[in-house]
Amino acid sequence: MHSPLRILVAALVLTLTALANAQEKPPLEINGVFPSLTVMAEGAGSTSETGIGALIPWAEKLWAIGYVAHIKGDGIGLYAIDDDMTMTKHPESVTGTFANRMIHWETQQAIIGPHVIDAQGTVRTIEALKGHRLTATARHLVTPETLAYLLTMEGLLFEVDLQTLEATQLFDLVQELGIQGQPHFKGMHSAQGKLVVANNTYEEPEFLGRRASGCLAQFDGAAWSIVERNPFVEVAGKQNPKAGERYGNTLFATGWDKGSVILRVLHDGKWSRYLLPKASQSFDHTWNTEWMRIREAQTERYLMDVHGMFYELPTQVYDGHIWGVRPISTHLRIVPDFCYWRGLFVMAGDQTDNAVGQPQSGFWFGNIDDLWQMGKPKGWGGPWWESDVRADTFSDPFLMTGFDKKILHITHESEETVKFRIEVDFLGNGAWQWYDTFEIPAKSYQHHIFPDGYSAHWIRIKTDKACKATAHFMYN
Repeated sequence: MHSPLRILVAALVLTLTALANAQEKPPLEINGVFPSLTVMAEGAGSTSETGIGALIPWAEKLWAIGYVAHIKGDGIGLYAIDDDMTMTKHPESVTGTFANRMIHWETQQAIIGPHVIDAQGTVRTIEALKGHRLTATARHLVTPETLAYLLTMEGLLFEVDLQTLEATQLFDLVQELGIQGQPHFKGMHSAQGKLVVANNTYEEPEFLGRRASGCLAQFDGAAWSIVERNPFVEVAGKQNPKAGERYGNTLFATGWDKGSVILRVLHDGKWSRYLLPKASQSFDHTWNTEWMRIREAQTERYLMDVHGMFYELPTQVYDGHIWGVRPISTHLRIVPDFCYWRGLFVMAGDQTDNAVGQPQSGFWFGNIDDLWQMGKPKGWGGPWWESDVRADTFSDPFLMTGFDKKILHITHESEETVKFRIEVDFLGNGAWQWYDTFEIPAKSYQHHIFPDGYSAHWIRIKTDKACKATAHFMYN
């Protein structure tokens, strides 16, 4: 018979072996999702959502910041993910509504939410801002060596000293820009001597044309001015200032109107405007646009997520023209942020709110080429939706490339026959060519099906008479 001591020792060895095996067991992974890497609020009493507002690779880890709506909720904060796919909530964590991130290279610190992280991973918190809904961070126009701008969803613009973490409020942009309705400031970026901000207020009064509270605005260091009165959600560009200078320091902004997605580009101090199809109409509201980013997902490779479609976006602007915008896929995800980390393309999520259960969100890890498998590019939109059109004035360019089948719907309310001239730019360099002219009788409708396989990069339209007109494309 075995002695009691031997039995005890054997049991201890088995227990330690089991513990060691448990520690070595890799975390469960299902199609790029690690259930153990989930940001979760408390199950009972949570009255909000729990999203992942921003991601940033820094100090050997992947950092993520959670957000709740209207600063309602508890139990989430700042997270660090290690290369063994374990996640830790940092002791400095603050539960709030945060979606900002930026690397400040002069001080070698990452800014994410109200936190500042040095190159060794030491976390400090900007105490004055941890109670604000922070949505964007940008380089300072005057003193970029030590200062940065931080923007709140309510339109408060702060200047923060990244050494002392002292925060100073500079502007209330609701007052500066004349915002009506609920303010919902999102993106911000500085380039070419301009600080550009986006507010995406859009509700039924905007849809009906009775109010215009969304806007894209710029600050030149002395005064604010409005670039466009439509809802805008993202402003982005090259973050590294020295590298950005080689690319012209181009700035991109995305928004929308009733008919289309809007892409605005600031290059050499001049704004240009392009239109893209919508892959989903469900983003047409102030609240439903968390957060639709433009990011440098790989070195010198930009990805743009807007209205349910991923696009490839070129960093270069040659001769003042954007070319190479290409749809990748349509999707149903809410993607608050995405980045590359340790060879993996990572997407954050905003997935479950209190209406359907315990608020929680997770990550997706995969290959960037997997985006092409998410859903075939398709969408709809156009330059005019019952719009007052001036005679002999071309619409903004509307994206045409990357879709298989295309149809154009045209109608107008004039008492006379109206000629609609269609032109295409197949090179993407502004070299427009005549495609066709359609004569549409008074108050009539016509459609045109483009031949299978026909494509150009951009398409535009003009009329020979002033009228109220609609021109809408369907792409499949």
